[in-house]
Amino acid sequence: MPPARAPLPAAPVHFGRTTRTWRRWGLALLVDRRTVLVCGVLALAVLALGSLTLATGSRSLTLGQVLTALVDPDSDPRNRLVVVTWRLPRLLFAVVCGAALAVSGALFQSLTRNPLGSPDVIGFSAGSYAGATVVLVLIGTTDYLTVAAGALLGGAATALLVYLLAYRNGLQPFRLIIVGIAVGAGLGSLTSMLLLSVNAQQAMLAATWGAGSLSGLGFEQLQPAVLVFAALLLATVGVVRPLAQLEMGDDTALALGVRAHRTRLAATVTGVALTALVTAAVGPIAFVALAAPQIAQRLTRGATALRILPTALTGALLLVAADFVAQRIDLPVGVVTVSVGGLYLAWLLARQYAARR
Repeated sequence: MPPARAPLPAAPVHFGRTTRTWRRWGLALLVDRRTVLVCGVLALAVLALGSLTLATGSRSLTLGQVLTALVDPDSDPRNRLVVVTWRLPRLLFAVVCGAALAVSGALFQSLTRNPLGSPDVIGFSAGSYAGATVVLVLIGTTDYLTVAAGALLGGAATALLVYLLAYRNGLQPFRLIIVGIAVGAGLGSLTSMLLLSVNAQQAMLAATWGAGSLSGLGFEQLQPAVLVFAALLLATVGVVRPLAQLEMGDDTALALGVRAHRTRLAATVTGVALTALVTAAVGPIAFVALAAPQIAQRLTRGATALRILPTALTGALLLVAADFVAQRIDLPVGVVTVSVGGLYLAWLLARQYAARR
């Protein structure tokens, strides 16, 4: 009997731009130093802005009081009420929803090979909004799980419709974007028609929710949202590698053993589910999915928007910052992201036009 083979030792750390930090059982983990640095800075920025969000508002607290309220159940009950019951769930929702939108945007931008290919541009957010509006207006319930199911079904039906209309002997990214914009416009008109067909109280409820707001949310809604997001994030990790290979072209991906149709379907379902999760929880929030992957790609200087961790952290930072502003001017966070995102979209279109010339 041959002697037992000793396990491979951990590989030494190298100090180039790409660092191999761990190797065992035939697996190696390659870490880009710039990506690690960017992720660290983004995480610190989220932590700093989150601390400022918890400390400021109608009742201002010091950072020491905030920390005490978070870790000591026997601290001042008024501070505990403000920090833990009111402000902390809203902050965590901003982090989770911002990360979910950013990852969804990265999936669709990779799928369409276009920086405009985000779910709010190609109509999937409009589909989730329409599905949730049907639940709110026609069924007449505000139950979280029911609204979530409506948003998910609406987004999935929209994705299927866009896919079928855009498929002509293959799926061309530009055709997918154009068809998605058209379907999104039609769904927007359908949603407006639904709001005009009900009484003012129902319409006001749906319209207020449709503005996208993080207010009034607690840990009861946060827990299922975090669990669903964690499951979808695991699904995203599984589809990232074959989707990145598809960016090199279907023929190259096929040669590498990637099944193009199955990969696109998995990426679409995961992206729609992430968008529907946010829409069901806080309403439609525009332009975070559009901007976050591009910002993360430029920060990391990567060749693709499929950098999940920096993209998720960028989305979290954008939505935390937008909600910080929204609380100070007493507006829904969706209004803030639309205002800022419109300027970003204009810049992106101008940049693409200049690049083509």
